[in-house]
Amino acid sequence: MAQGNFMGIMKGVAFGMASGMVAGYVGKKMLDDGKKGMRKKANRAIDTMENIASTAKYIFR
Repeated sequence: MAQGNFMGIMKGVAFGMASGMVAGYVGKKMLDDGKKGMRKKANRAIDTMENIASTAKYIFR
């Protein structure tokens, strides 16, 4: 039971860290570039986040 709780916590930490990195990247790019090119970069960041979450799911199995 303790192993399951630990893995759940680790999954949450990994997902939170990845989400924070993507949010920080998008926010920094918004400030640097303004609106020009922001939508394209935001879509790339979202796609990257989805890939990270998918990969993390398989890593922690």
